[in-house]
Amino acid sequence: MQINVNTHTPVISVKPVVLSAPDRGEDLQVRVSAPATGSELPIIVFSHGFGSSMDGYAPLIDFWAAHGFVVIQPTHLDSRTLNLPPEDPCTPLIWRLRVDDLKRILDQLDQIEDSVPSLSGRLDRSRIAAAGHSWGGQSVSMLLGARVLGADGEPGEDLSDPRIKAGVLLATTGLGGADLSPFAAEHFPFMNPSFADMNTPTLVVAGDQDQSMLSTRGPDWFADPYFLSPGSKSLLTLFGGEHSLGGIPGYSVTETTDENPERVALLQRITWAYLRSALELGDSSWQAARAALEGNANPLGRIESK
Repeated sequence: MQINVNTHTPVISVKPVVLSAPDRGEDLQVRVSAPATGSELPIIVFSHGFGSSMDGYAPLIDFWAAHGFVVIQPTHLDSRTLNLPPEDPCTPLIWRLRVDDLKRILDQLDQIEDSVPSLSGRLDRSRIAAAGHSWGGQSVSMLLGARVLGADGEPGEDLSDPRIKAGVLLATTGLGGADLSPFAAEHFPFMNPSFADMNTPTLVVAGDQDQSMLSTRGPDWFADPYFLSPGSKSLLTLFGGEHSLGGIPGYSVTETTDENPERVALLQRITWAYLRSALELGDSSWQAARAALEGNANPLGRIESK
């Protein structure tokens, strides 16, 4: 299936850019990947899944950066590269500190821009998206307007950020409560979201074979952010996709259980086209991508919108 994209551009990638975070226990390290040329570049802030780091998700990051986006990836405190001990006082708060990491990036864009050679003056700060996979998807959903329900069922703090104009939630967990497995309910009490106020335009991506040990439900659990949120949303369901969605965590990484280069290639192009549309970059990429998928005799997935 052919989904046309713009011309591939060489990529500059710089790491670590270190952002001061005195209240975090450790300064925040980020990786910045940007097209070597171009101006007024839109921005994607990307939140990794549990245990990963700023070095993960190269299949997506490389593609987005080569096709016009500046991508900024933090290393959250749960990263295996940091070896934070379970007894560390920050451990129970990591879900909240992850959101703080993403906001810190937005607060310190000046420093990030100045830290990357030849990037100065090339960012379009009016066009910022946030994307995340798995736990990273939940972190990003908070910026989009999702909230964590307390033990009393009341929504917690509103952490949405108006600087984020669009979101991409990849294999992001659904409702908590009775939908959680006993293990998840015991260990992840924060995994109890409400999507009722998640108003920011968002593409939700779910694999129809993503059976999670965290939920008593089936793969449809990962579509909750689409069905239970208001406003402009789209859902890409990947046929045969498991939690790695074909292999987005990295090239040939052991955690990928459903390796499928064609699925990854589709996801690269669909997310690229969606973000160009949601950030109002002035072309018909999204409509063309949807038409190409719908017109394929043996599609790798389907898209629905509301």
